[in-house]
Amino acid sequence: MPVPVTFAAPHAYLGARPDDRGAAFCIAGVPLDIGTTNRAGTRDGPRAIRAAARMLTDGRHPDSGVDPTALDLSDLGEFEIALGDIPESLRLIEQQAAGLNHLLAFGGEHGVTLPLLRALTKRLGGPVGLVHIDAHLDTSEDNFGQRFAHGSVFWHAITEGLIAPKRMIQVGIRAPAWPEMYDWTRGQGVTIVPAQEVHESTPAAVAARIREVVGEGPAYLSFDIDGLDPAFAPGTGTPEIGGLATWQAQGILRRLGGIDFRGADVVEVAPAYDVAEITALAAATIGWEYLCLQAARA
Repeated sequence: MPVPVTFAAPHAYLGARPDDRGAAFCIAGVPLDIGTTNRAGTRDGPRAIRAAARMLTDGRHPDSGVDPTALDLSDLGEFEIALGDIPESLRLIEQQAAGLNHLLAFGGEHGVTLPLLRALTKRLGGPVGLVHIDAHLDTSEDNFGQRFAHGSVFWHAITEGLIAPKRMIQVGIRAPAWPEMYDWTRGQGVTIVPAQEVHESTPAAVAARIREVVGEGPAYLSFDIDGLDPAFAPGTGTPEIGGLATWQAQGILRRLGGIDFRGADVVEVAPAYDVAEITALAAATIGWEYLCLQAARA
């Protein structure tokens, strides 16, 4: 019998079967990037992430021993968007995410999180807690006059009641921002853990803080790849120095098993700026770690 090798792995994420919207866990790419404020190119992120995921198909998790490919898993391919039209793209993304049991989405810019949260909270009938790893607050009311740019996603999510702000925690924040954004965000009840605080702490302590803030009830994970330092993730549109190392992010994620996640996204991978596929591999592995958490709960 032939021995499978990583470079011959199927193009679907982790070799998942295609196009089954009824699967317990679905993968989808969301190739929207017209709301970016610096470098575009995240429309190509999902394909790069799937390609890098070939490294993750030949073994079990080293800590928990689970195999996420054993999940009832389907890769739906790319969601449709409306060329050049952000509001219509958001409507289409929400429509395609509606009714899915559990979605792990690969972006695309961070603006795609808004319609994914809209779809999820409609299905659940109420807001969710949020674990948000990022360099940026993303709580601007608008970005340079564009209401639905990628830096305003959580202003909308909070004001629309999609997120329970007191159950929301932002980890890795370090980018320049107006003091009013910090004041508004904290004023809603959101917990902010700056990158420097992560560096001065441990993954175990940060994970404990996350679990304390999110508490009981359904939650969502949104991981912007620029939460990582550019040394570990150069392939992104808005890199910020001083970010998390991949070992820190991985150590935090592996300790979030007690949280009732109902969906997740990994966004802002821009392959044109990547080096030796390290950003795409980081994003693919973050998705893999997330699915391992779900497999451990099954």
